[in-house]
Amino acid sequence: MSPGEEKPDYLINPEGLRLDGRRPDEMRPLELKVGDVIRNADGSASIKQGNTYIVAAIYGPRELHPRHLALPDRAYLRCNYRMTTFSVPDRKRPAPSRREREISMVIRNALEPALFLEEFPEAVIDVYIYVLQADGGTRCASINAASLALADAGVPMRSLVPSIAVGKADGTLLVDLGDMEDKYGGGDVPMAIIPHTESITLLQQDGSFTREELLEAMRMGINACKVLHERQKDAIKRAYVREPGDDDDEYEDDLEDDLGEAAIPGED
Repeated sequence: MSPGEEKPDYLINPEGLRLDGRRPDEMRPLELKVGDVIRNADGSASIKQGNTYIVAAIYGPRELHPRHLALPDRAYLRCNYRMTTFSVPDRKRPAPSRREREISMVIRNALEPALFLEEFPEAVIDVYIYVLQADGGTRCASINAASLALADAGVPMRSLVPSIAVGKADGTLLVDLGDMEDKYGGGDVPMAIIPHTESITLLQQDGSFTREELLEAMRMGINACKVLHERQKDAIKRAYVREPGDDDDEYEDDLEDDLGEAAIPGED
C-alpha cells in the first residue's frame, strides 16, 4: 500500500458497479496508437488503458549479439519489460526487478506463437516495453501494445495478440482490473489469445477460483479479447489505410492479409 492510500470499504457497490462506475464486464477506456510513437524504432505503438500508459518499440529482425545466443532455425524474440521509476506512487528502483524479468518472459511466450520466427534464422527481434504509468493490468496492456508494434515493424504474424485479465472481487468476476481491484480483489486470470483460432497463448492464475469461476473467467476473457482485437485492427487501419482519392492509385486495401488475419493454408 502506498503512503496515503486507503483500502476501500468495498470494490462492488450495492448497485453492482465498480469503484470507477464500470459494470463487471466493462473494460476501461482504451486508446491505441500505431507508428511514430518512437521515431527511430522499426515499429512502435502505445496504449492507454484506463490510467495505465505503456509504449512499445521493435528493433529488427537484425543480427544478434552476442552470436552464441543465435538460434539456427528461427529468430530469437528478446523481450524487455520495464517500469519507469516514476510509473508508480513510490519511486521504483531503476535496476530490473525479478518481477520485470518474469513478465518479460511471459510476454515473449504470449507473442511467439503468433510470429513466423522461422523466416529469420539466427536473427533477433528486440521488443522494448516501457510502463510510463501503472494502474493495473500492465502485463496484458504490454502484450496489446507489443503486438501492434510488431505489426508496425512489418514482422510477419499469424495474427495480432489481444490480452486481458479477468479477476474477482466481493464474489463477482470482473473484466480488466484497475489497480485497487488488483491489490484488494480475490485474484486474477491474465490471458492472451490468437482470435481466429481461439488458441490461448497466455493463461495464468493468481488467487483462488472454483472450477466454475475459472471457466466463466476464461469465457469472459476470450470475449473481451475479441473486442480488443477489433480495436487493435482499427488502430492499424487508422495508421495505414488511405482514404479514397489519396495520391497512390495502386493502393489496395488488403490489410486483413497483411495482418495475417486471412485464412492460412493448412490451419483451421
